[in-house]
Amino acid sequence: MRYRMMFILGLAIGYVLGSRAGRERYEQIKQMAQRVADNPSVQETAGLVRAKATKAAGMARSKAEDMFGDRMPFRGRTERQESATGWPEEEKATVSKSPY
Repeated sequence: MRYRMMFILGLAIGYVLGSRAGRERYEQIKQMAQRVADNPSVQETAGLVRAKATKAAGMARSKAEDMFGDRMPFRGRTERQESATGWPEEEKATVSKSPY
């Protein structure tokens, strides 16, 4: 479904950019696209699709971590503390401070 929508969007953009109908037709297409985008039912559907996609991605990530957690860089559940780069930090030697 996503690829079909992207294809249709690409066709629409190509038509608009390559249209020889002139500025008037461009403005008509632009207004129609704006009306569709502003339609409350379209926005509601987009929100539902976004929420479902986020949920599905989270479930897929969780399943992948469960299956391949120790073999996936940056995603594994390890005991060691990870740095901001995602790589596990090296064991740092603790240096005790002397009062002298």
